[in-house]
Amino acid sequence: MSKATIEMDKASAILKLLGDKTRLTMMKLLDKHDCCVCEFVEIFKTSQPSISQHIRKLRDLGLIKEERRGQWIFYSMNKSHEHYPFVQEILKHLPNQDDKLRKLEEQGTRITCC
Repeated sequence: MSKATIEMDKASAILKLLGDKTRLTMMKLLDKHDCCVCEFVEIFKTSQPSISQHIRKLRDLGLIKEERRGQWIFYSMNKSHEHYPFVQEILKHLPNQDDKLRKLEEQGTRITCC
């Protein structure tokens, strides 16, 4: 982690968001992979509106960004966010979540369009 410090209110807001297991898992996945809402729906076995709410909260804080590719919107970690090093420090202590995406690939439900 960089030597820069983060203000308590900003750290608290980030930690509050990451205190949710679904959002924390999403962030771990997004740190290395771009994902679509429908992939998260499949991974977490929950509704699209529920996943969209999680994404909205992460996007509103600027932790993730979106990119349209054809008919799909893909989300990824905003590595240029001023507090990305803080988030990355937390995520590096978590187990790899790539198995969730491999399972989607095996089922043929991973979005691979460009």
